[in-house]
Amino acid sequence: MRHIILSLICLFSLASFAQKTKAYKIGIIGFYNLENFYDTIDQPNVSDEEFTPNGPRHYNTSVYTDKIERLSDVLSKIGIEDSPDGLSMFGSAEIENESVLYDLVNSTKLKARNYKIVHYDSPDERGVDVALMYNPKYFTVTGSKALTVPLPMEDGKQRKTRDVLWVWGDYMGEPLHVFVNHWPSRRGGEEASAPGRAIAAGVSKKIIDSLMAVNPETKCIVMGDLNDDPISPSVAKVLNAKQKPEQVKPGGMFNPWIDFYKQGIGTLAYNDAWNLFDQIIISHGFLSKQQDGVFYRTARIFNRDFMVQKTGRFKGYPLRTWDGMIYNHGYSDHFPTYLEFLKEVK
Repeated sequence: MRHIILSLICLFSLASFAQKTKAYKIGIIGFYNLENFYDTIDQPNVSDEEFTPNGPRHYNTSVYTDKIERLSDVLSKIGIEDSPDGLSMFGSAEIENESVLYDLVNSTKLKARNYKIVHYDSPDERGVDVALMYNPKYFTVTGSKALTVPLPMEDGKQRKTRDVLWVWGDYMGEPLHVFVNHWPSRRGGEEASAPGRAIAAGVSKKIIDSLMAVNPETKCIVMGDLNDDPISPSVAKVLNAKQKPEQVKPGGMFNPWIDFYKQGIGTLAYNDAWNLFDQIIISHGFLSKQQDGVFYRTARIFNRDFMVQKTGRFKGYPLRTWDGMIYNHGYSDHFPTYLEFLKEVK
């Protein structure tokens, strides 16, 4: 009789455990500044002459092919310890056109993932744009739009810069809006150039506010090379992105990178100081883990040892593509960032 009772207790315990155990689907969303990812062709109306075979960098097919191999190596490894599919979606900056992205996603290490591309040519004087690549197993695009960043100059004309890419669709079974950014640089000084980045931040914020007015739990992601840190006014005030999930109200934004930055951790370095320009910021709708939909799990910087410069003036920095005009056989002068999301599988 005692054995029967013990057996029944074990069976009830196992049944209770089975009821509490949940299965989750993992989605990994990232951003990577691909650092001057040009083709080798001299394009009209674009200042890309230095990235051609006859230019000062001697940017030829051999260099271009090596660049693709290195970028695809990094992208193929992000998140694979948690999901065999790796990145379900990633934004990029400093790409010249759709053809370089096509070569990248069809490279040996990425081709099997069947990444699709959303890209628009922007008016940037250097000819660099932003783009979004996605795995159709996870994301279905409903629509997209290039949003102009209006930067006024003293003569009343507008300075040409990168558009904000707005893509919306269905991610793991629910609506999602993604904004891919590459805000104006700090040329001329951080303080003097700050108004341009505030304007760029306002472009995404205006759309997000209109979406939140309809549904405060709308799921939105703002990602990109913001050329500002998580505590800069463009991020902390214009986007109003908060440090802690409990500080975020419905309709608000959460920035998981503030803690990283305050610990001295960054994605690029300048004059022996780290900045964290490459951010992925999410809306309140992702924060509750007690939901049937997609929710936020964690944030990470992908900064493996092989991506770090070992010698020279940039020792300890991301292993960049160029050292001046000399090809450095590197990856990018930025480390990529990514977030992990979960959704319960019923």
